Amino acid sequence: MNNFNVFYGMQFLMKYDKFNSIIERSSEIGSGNGFMEHVDLVSLQQKVTSLRAEGKYKETIEGCQELLALGTEANDPKSMLVAHLNKMSSYYCIGDIEEAFKSLSEYKEVCSQYGDDTDYLNLYNCLCLLHEFNKDYVRAKATLDKSIELGKRLKKYNIISNGYSNYSHLYMAEGNYADALYMAKEGLLNANLHEPPNEMMKLRVKLNLAKAHIGLGHFAESKILIDEMMSNSVLESFVREKANLYDLQGFWHTKQGQYREAFDWYTRAKELVESYDDVYLLKAIQEERCKLCELMNDVQLGYSVQKEYIALLNVIMKRELALVALKLDIKHSIADIEKNANTDYLTGLFNRKYMEETTDQWLKAARENEETIICIVFDIDNFKTINDTYGHLFGDEAIQQVGRAISRIFSRDDLVGRYGGDEFVIVLRNVSLEDGILRAEQIKESFYQYPIIKDDLSVSITASIGVADNTDTGIETFKDLFHLADVRLYMAKQNGKNQIEV
Repeated sequence: MNNFNVFYGMQFLMKYDKFNSIIERSSEIGSGNGFMEHVDLVSLQQKVTSLRAEGKYKETIEGCQELLALGTEANDPKSMLVAHLNKMSSYYCIGDIEEAFKSLSEYKEVCSQYGDDTDYLNLYNCLCLLHEFNKDYVRAKATLDKSIELGKRLKKYNIISNGYSNYSHLYMAEGNYADALYMAKEGLLNANLHEPPNEMMKLRVKLNLAKAHIGLGHFAESKILIDEMMSNSVLESFVREKANLYDLQGFWHTKQGQYREAFDWYTRAKELVESYDDVYLLKAIQEERCKLCELMNDVQLGYSVQKEYIALLNVIMKRELALVALKLDIKHSIADIEKNANTDYLTGLFNRKYMEETTDQWLKAARENEETIICIVFDIDNFKTINDTYGHLFGDEAIQQVGRAISRIFSRDDLVGRYGGDEFVIVLRNVSLEDGILRAEQIKESFYQYPIIKDDLSVSITASIGVADNTDTGIETFKDLFHLADVRLYMAKQNGKNQIEV
C-alpha cells in the first residue's frame, strides 16, 4: 500500500489562527468607521476560518465573497488573503480543483504586492498540495524547493523538515524510494534541530523514512524505526498517525510475504480509520485486505471483505454525488452573489460600482490599443415633479420602465447602468463619437415610443443627455469620463432640457 494520504506539511488547512491576529493598518483602511470597520473585518476573518474548520464549505465560500468585497473596499490586504486562502481550501475539500487554482491565483496576486513570509509559505504549501493532487510532481517539487529555501532563510527548522518530508512523499508516489530515503533523512535531521522539541513532527518524518526503507528492502532498519514509533507514548493522542503506523506495519509484512500478519495490521488500521471516517484512506486499506485474501487463498474471508468493500464504495458514491450537488449549489450561489453585487436592485442594470471598475479596465486597455470609449449620461427631465405629482411608487415604476427601454437599445457587450436616482450611464467600447450620438438619439426617441404606464395612468417623459469620449489625453478613469459627459448633461438641462449635448 503506497498511500499515506496525510500530506504532513500541509496542516495549514486547519491552522489559520495567524491570520486572525491582524496588525491594524489605519493608513490602509478606506473611508468608514476606522477602528469599528477593522474590528468587523477581523470578526469576518474569524467567522470564515471557523466555518471552514467545521466543514461548512458553502457557507465559507459565501462568507469569503463578502470578506473579499469588504476587504477590497477597505484596502485591507490581509482580509483579501484570508478570503482567497479559505476559498481555496474549501474548493479543494469539495474536490473543485479548478476553482481552487483560481482562488490560489488571486491569492498569489495579492501576496505579490502585500504578502509577508507567512503568506508566501501558505502560498507554497497550497500550490504543492494542488500540484500533488493533480500528480504534477515536477511543479510540486519546484514549489517545495521554494518552501525549503524560505525555511532556511528564516532558520525555521519545522518548515524545512516538513518540506523535505513532503519531498519524500512525492518521490515514493513515483516509486523512487532511494531519493525518498534521502529526503526523509534530511527531514528528520531538521526536525531534531527544531526548538522546542516536537515529537509528533519527528514521528511524521519517521513514517516516511521507514516506508522508504521498506520500499528498498531494508527490513531490519525499517523494523527498528517501526518499533521505536510503536513505543512512543505521543502516538496515543494522534489517531490518524497511529492508523498510518498500523498501515505501515501491513506494508512491511506484505513486502516479506507474511500475508496473514499483514492482513491483521491492515484490519487494525481499518478500525482506527473508521473512527474518524476517512473513506478514501479506508478504501485503500480495504483494497489491500482484498488482495491479501487472494494471496492467502482464503475464499470465505475474501467474500466478507469484498462485501465490506462494496458497501464502502456505495458510501463513497453517495458522498461524491452529494459533493457534485454541493458544487452546483455553490456555483449558483456565487453567481447570484456576484450578480447582486454588480446590479442595481431596482432596475437590474449594472450598478455604479461595477460601471466604475469595468470602465477603468476598458480605459486602460483603450490607451494601449488606441480605442475609443464613449460615455452617455442622461436623467429624466422634471423627475422631482413626477414624484411629487404621482408619488414615489410611480417614480420607481418610471425608473424601472426607463431601464427596460434602454436595455432594448443596447447589447450585452455594452455597459448599461443606473448611476443613482434617475440618472443612467451607458459606456460603449470601440465605437466612434458619431455612433455614440446616434445611440443617444435612440434613447431620446425611445421615450416618445414608451410612455410610463401604471394603474391606467400614462405619463410621457423626456430626458436630457450628455455624450463624451476619451479622446482627451487626461481621461484615465471612469470618473474623468463621466465628469465630461455629466457636464454636457448639465448643459442640456440649462439649454432647455429634452436634448443632447456633445
